[in-house]
Amino acid sequence: MAAIEIHGECHPKLAHVKDAFAKELADGNELGAGVALTLEGELVVDLWAGHQDFARTKPFERDTLVNVYSTTKGITAIALHRLVDEGKVDLDAPVARYWPEFAQAGKAQLPVRYLLSHEAGLAAVKKPLPQEAMFDWDAMTAALAAQEPWWEPGKAHGYHALTFGWLNGEIVRRVRGKKIGDVVREEIARPLGATFEIGFGPELDARVAPLAQGPIHPPTGDVSFDLVKAVTENPEGLLAKAFGNPSALAPGLVNTRAWRGAEIPGANGHSNAHSLARIYAPLANGGRAFGVQLLSPEAVERARTQQVDGKDEVLPLPTRIALGFFLPSPGEPLGPNPRAFGHGGAGGSYSHADPEHRLSFGYAMNLMHTGAWLVDPRPRRLLAAAYASL
Repeated sequence: MAAIEIHGECHPKLAHVKDAFAKELADGNELGAGVALTLEGELVVDLWAGHQDFARTKPFERDTLVNVYSTTKGITAIALHRLVDEGKVDLDAPVARYWPEFAQAGKAQLPVRYLLSHEAGLAAVKKPLPQEAMFDWDAMTAALAAQEPWWEPGKAHGYHALTFGWLNGEIVRRVRGKKIGDVVREEIARPLGATFEIGFGPELDARVAPLAQGPIHPPTGDVSFDLVKAVTENPEGLLAKAFGNPSALAPGLVNTRAWRGAEIPGANGHSNAHSLARIYAPLANGGRAFGVQLLSPEAVERARTQQVDGKDEVLPLPTRIALGFFLPSPGEPLGPNPRAFGHGGAGGSYSHADPEHRLSFGYAMNLMHTGAWLVDPRPRRLLAAAYASL
């Protein structure tokens, strides 16, 4: 394969990152992708390369947007943490204080904290929902308000793959009086010189690189798991309902106008690498970067404080979770700092903050890799190159 031209800028000190990015491209691991880093609040790596389409006719640009799936969850969490900072939300208060209908089905005392830590037991809706409910905010929040927890809240944790967004996003909507997409756009992304869209119109479609399915990696080590098979074998189980009611696995769904236009704040954020790095830069620098005080220092510390660690009731992997963010685990090294935090998305995207090194990281791509991991090996390798340069 001919060498793929890499565009952008990279501080000489971080040359290893550019080399690692070039290797991913040369090895055929990417179609189009970008990687970015900030150190001490300054953008020091901002690279992109490849194409937006399989025919390789349209170049992947710096401002190309891609669906970053669950990387969206971290941005949704920031929106809620801002309300906590302002004293408008108490993490230990009942969700029903802000969302009265949520008190149904024994949830009157369930605290806001459990929505961020995946302890609420609301990883799925049990009653069958039509596919179009995925795009209907009121339908999904009403279904979740009526849903009885699958386990006693606070006694276990399980990845709220889709429901995380509606649960936390509804609190933001009720308290802020604005849709989560508007809050993220107006209060988080734009002030930081970033783009992050949760629900947008056709005016941005020309900037979006459709996602394409790339390699499906076989399980490694003692992890043996096939999501599609597990769902098929137990269609009424929690896993099947979490990913399939409504279905987030429908082929091509992510590339439709309906998906892009809806607000699914656990899964349909659209962004790029430099935007992710810019949004996470305040989290790596005491809450402030690029002249914007996104969160207080106390909020950053609270956000990255471990809440749960161990068996996950939904995923086939142990998970270590803070308040809306995942923490590194022994099986997935994310640099030398066990208190770094971030969130990855299906297919590969990842964003990361390391306050001890004052480093933030963003990676986004349009060729999805699938495997038994929480963070794709591609951004893990890029992060390793970054830390090796420090």
